[in-house]
Amino acid sequence: MSIFGNILSAIFHHSSSAAAASSAAGAPPAQSAPAGTPTAASTAAPAAAPAAAVDVTGIMDGLAAQSSERLDWRRSIVDLMKLLNLDSGLAARKELAQELSYTGDMNDSASMNIWLHKQVMTKLAENGGKVPDELRV
Repeated sequence: MSIFGNILSAIFHHSSSAAAASSAAGAPPAQSAPAGTPTAASTAAPAAAPAAAVDVTGIMDGLAAQSSERLDWRRSIVDLMKLLNLDSGLAARKELAQELSYTGDMNDSASMNIWLHKQVMTKLAENGGKVPDELRV
């Protein structure tokens, strides 16, 4: 699977898992997730068009709150990948840049990382993720 595919899968998986865990704990769905967060049924097949957008901000903020590290997923592609338990090393980011058709200098990792973050946010939105406009290109 592609690196972006892994990112997408991890976020959509967390959406389904959070809803399922809340239901398994006996909490009614209306109380188990913040407003706008889809239920497990609406995200069962993330490859297909979901019935409701997956709350990327809610999922990522929840993961950041559970992390022992202070990670700023809203500004850092490295931190975003770390929160999703994905390889955030330079080689993985260069591979992601190739997948997303980055045309800049891959040796300028700062510029590449900024571009990657915006592209990932945009692609998440294109694939059914609810992403604030300020995080997209």
